[in-house]
Amino acid sequence: MMNEDISITYKSIFDIDSNLNRLVKKIELLNYINPLNIEQEKKQFFSSKYNYDPKFKYPKIKFDGYKLHRLFFSQRLERILDDDIRKLYEDIIYDHSSLIECIETIGQGKRFYYNSLKSFGSPTEQDVDNAQFILRFDDSEFDEDMLPLYDVHEAKAYFDEFSKRYDFEFETLFSHHISAAAMVRNNTQTLILRKNHKFSKNQLEVLANHEIGVHLVTSFNACEQPLKIFFNGIPNNVETQEGLAVYSEYMSGCLTLTRLKELAYRVIAVDTLRRGYSFSQTFDLLFNQYKLNRDKAFSITQRVHRGGGFTKDHLYLRGLKRIYNYAKSGGDLDTLLIGKMSLEYLDVVKKLQDLGLAKKSIHFTDSYLSNNNQNKNLDFILKSLK
Repeated sequence: MMNEDISITYKSIFDIDSNLNRLVKKIELLNYINPLNIEQEKKQFFSSKYNYDPKFKYPKIKFDGYKLHRLFFSQRLERILDDDIRKLYEDIIYDHSSLIECIETIGQGKRFYYNSLKSFGSPTEQDVDNAQFILRFDDSEFDEDMLPLYDVHEAKAYFDEFSKRYDFEFETLFSHHISAAAMVRNNTQTLILRKNHKFSKNQLEVLANHEIGVHLVTSFNACEQPLKIFFNGIPNNVETQEGLAVYSEYMSGCLTLTRLKELAYRVIAVDTLRRGYSFSQTFDLLFNQYKLNRDKAFSITQRVHRGGGFTKDHLYLRGLKRIYNYAKSGGDLDTLLIGKMSLEYLDVVKKLQDLGLAKKSIHFTDSYLSNNNQNKNLDFILKSLK
């Protein structure tokens, strides 16, 4: 329950926060970026001997972008007297404005790619070096836990059992129209599983710790916050949130070199966008040069080329490196779990907590309580990343 005195004292902040919340509900990027015809285009791509650039179809946009921009920038931020908090809300407005431009240009080639760059950036030379460093390590040893044996119903049963360790409930849905094996829809606290996917035992563990242990934890924590910005997302929250999620995999002991290399391949794939690679050229790099199997090569290529060039996927590895270093240096993970948080805004969020405008986490990622990683190679790699 929110303290009435706080809502009166900081009425301007709550008014603007509420206004932004109403606007942001319309612009969930993941509702629009996932192609509707992945399987059909995958079949055609394979039957063409990998020389066809898929023509993906996307959901129709359900908002007026121009009107939303105008409403975002009509907020009277000068009413927020604290400079740091006002700057936070300015950054939030610019961030959401960039996401609107992303959504509006999905499927428009370079226009979308340039907007994606504005929102998610591109791999630096250091990011690419880190990815290539990881790819030097051998992960060829057979492990039956990596065999894809479980269908979507068995996966749901596993996630239902896993979720009992947390004090929240969520819905699980099946879909053909997602690029990942699983994802969380933040605005409805829903776990979505790809209907035709076969899961390995290790992947079930990875996804449970990643999607439930972090993404749903932060979603439900955000629901308890007085301000809605924690639910809708602090700027640059993707890097931090995905870093937290992969770090949860590491701490739970289910992060493998194979998984880490997948994140490295994503960096390599995103970097091909900068170099002007087509879909088939990125696929060729992963399939023929890096020797990924064709399904994995297609999956990574599709994730990166959807929309016209979606650069988000390079942030997983960078985020992991930053969270790993932050945690090892004694950083407070609890504050990062209060919602869709970003490392860059820790100071202003701590100020919000001091003012009573943000609460501590109710739910905490259980894998963070003890380090169950036993793979010394992983520790060596993570410590060595630049």
